Amino acid sequence: MQVLTLEIPELGNHTHLVHDGRYALVVDPPRDIAPVEAAAEAAGVEISTVADTHLHNDYLSGALALARRHGADYLLAADESVTFERVGVRGGDVLTVGSLDVSVLATPGHTRHHQAFSVRDRRGSEPAAVFSGGSLLHGTVGRTDLVDPRLQHDLARAQWASARLIGGLDPATRLRPTHGFGSLCAGSRTSAETDGTIGGELAVNPALLLDRDRFVDELVAGFGAIPSYYGRMAPLNRTGAGRARPRPGRAVTRDEVADAILARRWVVDLRPRASFARGHVPGSVSVEYSAQFATYVGWLVPGADDLVLLYDTADDVGAALHDLAGIGIDGPGIHGIRADESLPATLRRTDWAGFREHVGPRVVVDVRERDEYDAGHLPEAVHLPVHEIERGVVGLPAGELWAHCRSGYRAGIAASLLHRAGRSVVHVDDSWDLVAGLAVPTTAAA
Repeated sequence: MQVLTLEIPELGNHTHLVHDGRYALVVDPPRDIAPVEAAAEAAGVEISTVADTHLHNDYLSGALALARRHGADYLLAADESVTFERVGVRGGDVLTVGSLDVSVLATPGHTRHHQAFSVRDRRGSEPAAVFSGGSLLHGTVGRTDLVDPRLQHDLARAQWASARLIGGLDPATRLRPTHGFGSLCAGSRTSAETDGTIGGELAVNPALLLDRDRFVDELVAGFGAIPSYYGRMAPLNRTGAGRARPRPGRAVTRDEVADAILARRWVVDLRPRASFARGHVPGSVSVEYSAQFATYVGWLVPGADDLVLLYDTADDVGAALHDLAGIGIDGPGIHGIRADESLPATLRRTDWAGFREHVGPRVVVDVRERDEYDAGHLPEAVHLPVHEIERGVVGLPAGELWAHCRSGYRAGIAASLLHRAGRSVVHVDDSWDLVAGLAVPTTAAA
């Protein structure tokens, strides 16, 4: 039995292709199924079965499209209400994929009808692999507040029981979750582990170490904000929306960009944040293209109808369109910025050394998440996470605003939003790790 794990960095997730040398099972594929198909072709195997561990809240599933293209069975919990045909499975079911036995485990918690799949090759004695989706993760579990925050405690109790079910498998069983390092579906920060075992988790995972009530209290207390676009994903996945081909970006003129800004639509500049600071279209917002791009655009922007992308390289806009399609944002407007194009708006950038040397009044705005702020912050900082900037700017004190985060990325987004709101802004574009070495005072929250 071979397991190929494909990283999806723009989602913080993994897709798994497990095969016996001839037939393959694919677990939790993203909307872009081309890399999965390429991996199967390179391995010389036929995709005969596709499975989703749950209706995903963070991306459009490609499972239905992949199954249809290859005439494969699509496994999904029988109790999920969907508008398309699939093979409904329940805990205790055992299916075969070539020489592989696929055992279905009912693991509610991350969602009501979540399932995991334990896979073993009948031909040998090698350890099984369990594809745990958003249940047991490396060092943590999937969060339980995404379906409905009112159910987070009930689902957390179910998540504890599900983690214990998976934790009761053979300690040599390889653990293959979907949500990986960087996924906001994780209940807390995951480890960087990608090749762990159940035995390894028994020594470190709180779900396998704490009693139920303490686990539930600590898990729920640690949840951060939920990206706004998550609320759109499960309904889209119930209709199989990920099987449709993404609409391409539609070219718009400079005049149309100006009209979009006047109409208070979202014009997002995906160039490097330093380029944005040197010159940008007035009223545009900086979200530098990176693996985090789609997360923050999806969090801030209502949808493609309200979105225009500004870019200076074809590769970046192509990658941005790909990543946005993965969360259901298709066909935004796109406008290429020419090298000689006038970009009259600017904003100031500095580093922590410049921050320390500044003399005079200022308002420091910490745009990190609550757990980061609580771990240590500047004594004078106003805490306003980046996704709350647009709503919270009206409550910020008068004066020049100095925005910072952990690396400078989120602060770049925040600075552009504050600038768009008419405030004087300085973007502190530097690593928080350098603060201590520069003797900039910090404090922990009470």
